[in-house]
Amino acid sequence: MTNSPRTAAIIVAAGRGLRAGAGGPKQYRSLAGRPVIARAMEPFCTHPGVMAVQPVTNPDDTEMFNAAVAGLNFRPAVGGGATRQASVRAGLEALAELKPDIVLIHDAARCFVTPELISRAITAAGATGAALPVVPVTDTIKQVDSSGAVDATPDRASLRIAQTPQAFRFDVILDAHRRAASGGRDDFTDDAAIAEWAGLTVSTFEGDANNMKMTTPEDFAREESRLMAALGDIRTGTGYDVHAFGEGDHVWLCGLKVPHTRGFLAHSDGDVGLHALVDAILGALADGDIGSHFPPTDPQWKGAASDKFLKYAIDRVTARGGRVANLEVTMICERPKIGPLRDAMRQRIAEITGVPVSRVAVKATTSEKLGFTGREEGIAATASATIRLPWGADGLAG
Repeated sequence: MTNSPRTAAIIVAAGRGLRAGAGGPKQYRSLAGRPVIARAMEPFCTHPGVMAVQPVTNPDDTEMFNAAVAGLNFRPAVGGGATRQASVRAGLEALAELKPDIVLIHDAARCFVTPELISRAITAAGATGAALPVVPVTDTIKQVDSSGAVDATPDRASLRIAQTPQAFRFDVILDAHRRAASGGRDDFTDDAAIAEWAGLTVSTFEGDANNMKMTTPEDFAREESRLMAALGDIRTGTGYDVHAFGEGDHVWLCGLKVPHTRGFLAHSDGDVGLHALVDAILGALADGDIGSHFPPTDPQWKGAASDKFLKYAIDRVTARGGRVANLEVTMICERPKIGPLRDAMRQRIAEITGVPVSRVAVKATTSEKLGFTGREEGIAATASATIRLPWGADGLAG
């Protein structure tokens, strides 16, 4: 092998995950605000040593898959088979045209894979041609018979728990999978077992105890609690915006185009609700305000849709390893009436931000005919945002 082998990765995501309980395939469920499959794929998509990422999915899940991994860089997904073994082979065949030196095969349900583990996998495959990550067995293991009685106690010193990504020379594992398929063997539970059957010597390298497979409802509850506990830096920001009325027949409010007798005088679309939310989020981050990021003197923002500004603010939270806990906006106006639009506004904000609609509040009030809003000269909005960041993200003691 060369010092810099051409490495591709297969992400196996075609399973149904029935043991995880209700809620759809486990790879698309949210874990601390992010889909499991996105957490599993991103380390491969961003690793400098991986040239291509090949997802293998169930065709019925196309819409969920596309939504979950939007923004990541990968090859078009291919359909999986009835077994994990068939799905992996589909991924290998899809990569054959690239002729990579090494392939890493990873389960989408293992969403805590790290760049360091991926690097170790590439190194191990380059050295031995077939390798898998393992962790020691720390509990005493009992072998039981069909009646449930113990009939052996294996020596745990020689036992290891197998993980993924399993790493192979591409040509040898593709050949092994093709031979197994031709021979009618479809009962292998992992790729190392196929390699062993094909006569390859499979080596091991250091795994990661945190690289667990999400399998049961208890796994999701435990890991949700662990991830949220790490986001202990809870911050709140507030925002305020106002725009005067001018000529027009509609206004943009909380992401909706609302028919009205007037329009806004504004450099962008004038959406006071979203502008206030942007300022609230940036305030919680101590990251300036909307004007410092999107100056009204900059012509590129002329007539810009404010959902871009809100998505930008959310991305600033994500870049800091954080999560939005709650968003609230209050519209201050006599007209248009916000009540009939409230739920649609909440839904639109949820769509833009990725925050569950149950964590988005839209309220409205009038100023009792007082002031510029009372005279219907414009609309104002206030907002608040609560976010959670990891302690230490800003150099603070954790």
